[in-house]
Amino acid sequence: MELRNCPVCGKLFVYTVRNMCPNCAKKDEENFEKVRQYLYDVPNATLDEITEKTGVPAKNVLEYLKEGRLMLKKTNTNILSCERCGAPILTGKYCDKCADEMKKQLERLKNRAFGINEDMKGSLHLSKLQRREK
Repeated sequence: MELRNCPVCGKLFVYTVRNMCPNCAKKDEENFEKVRQYLYDVPNATLDEITEKTGVPAKNVLEYLKEGRLMLKKTNTNILSCERCGAPILTGKYCDKCADEMKKQLERLKNRAFGINEDMKGSLHLSKLQRREK
């Protein structure tokens, strides 16, 4: 059992899944639901409109979108942009192109760390074993 202070209200609580006390987590879920419903009703709303009509701070709205809990309609590209290239996105932190590039870079770094060359992928190299047998 881990005790933490709620980052929102400062109260002490038993940490389970979310890093908020139960009261703040409940309020956050209510705010999320307000934003989700408003975006459903007004799919092309701007961030200012959402915060004004729902009373939910812009920081929270952006957090819901970046976490992937909410997704904007394809016509609403005026709220979120890729953190890497600045292209408009509908949810998350990165556009598909940047996410794919970062995934490939990470794969190359991982392979380099384990000493795997591109020409070695999918092949079993027995050269070391063959030398031992001779």
